[in-house]
Amino acid sequence: MKVLFIKYKKSKNIFEGGEQCSQKNFDAITQIVGKKNVTTLYVHDENKRKSAWDYLKGLFFFLFNYYFGLTPSKVRKIINEADSYDVVWIDRSVFGIMAKKLKSHRYNGKIITFFHNVEVPYFKAKLGKKPGKGLILRCVNKNDNYSCQYSDKIIALNLRDDDELFKRYGRRADVIIPVVFKDRYKKDCYPQETTSSRPLCLFLGAYFPPNNEGILWFVKNVLPQVNVRLKVVGKGMAKLKAEEPMLKDINVVSDAPDLLPYFEETDIMILPIFKGSGMKVKTCESLMYGKNIIATDEAFMGYEVDYDVIGGKCNTADEFITCIKGFESKPRPRFNAYSRQMFLEKYSEEAVIGKFREVLDV
Repeated sequence: MKVLFIKYKKSKNIFEGGEQCSQKNFDAITQIVGKKNVTTLYVHDENKRKSAWDYLKGLFFFLFNYYFGLTPSKVRKIINEADSYDVVWIDRSVFGIMAKKLKSHRYNGKIITFFHNVEVPYFKAKLGKKPGKGLILRCVNKNDNYSCQYSDKIIALNLRDDDELFKRYGRRADVIIPVVFKDRYKKDCYPQETTSSRPLCLFLGAYFPPNNEGILWFVKNVLPQVNVRLKVVGKGMAKLKAEEPMLKDINVVSDAPDLLPYFEETDIMILPIFKGSGMKVKTCESLMYGKNIIATDEAFMGYEVDYDVIGGKCNTADEFITCIKGFESKPRPRFNAYSRQMFLEKYSEEAVIGKFREVLDV
């Protein structure tokens, strides 16, 4: 079996959450069919400088439901190459117009589309009141619809997204595959330290409206009421610190190439995320590293775990304060064995490889 893997972008440095999820999909597929049988095409290449003309073209093609970076010429290239492949894997539903065009050109292979989110609610949270929001929402809505209408199989991350797809477009996912990671934390001996009486809390997330709103809410409403140290790590987060005076005394690390030291030194992962779609990659990564996690419904969405054993599910300032104070008064292992166990059983690449086989029919 030969697979043409359509990926959003070739990153020049640090992967964001969606790119990490794409990479795990790619890794799973290559594990099944062999790396030599998978070819990747990128809609964006961050290593190539974009001109003003590129941006103008992108804005123009939005009018015709080509999501930014995609053009008719790029779609024709995909159509021309597709006949050499048994499967075209479209790793983002905003490129649903590819599925539509492939079908109209009588592509005989299988089209599989992976939904990282249901894009309309995701972009509503992402864009806020930015100009052009209506045009972008129209484009992503059309493409999600095309993905549902013209893909042979579609994949959702969780039941919430599956229900949302059915409500909006009348189609359910053929397979639900949650966010997964290839295990990068296999050790003979895991950390034995207990949490500090003044716990170190880590917020992990890139510069992105729901992340920004979440950590600012936490700093304003929770941090003054608890005796903790807070560290913020994420791509582009230096920009948020420069914009927001309330972060002037917070330790912010922007664009860290290796997250392992931050995970290992941290007592508690703090994930106060209130908006979004899909699943939060940072939650899966926290499970992989065996962390105590205090998070909202949104940050835990799609994860089937015992929240109290992991740390706590909190949606109000009082709930966060109470839960964190519990760590202050009663230290517990910094390495949460239950979190690690849940990762291995449910959210590791090995745990869901059978679902990838199912969707590929191999």
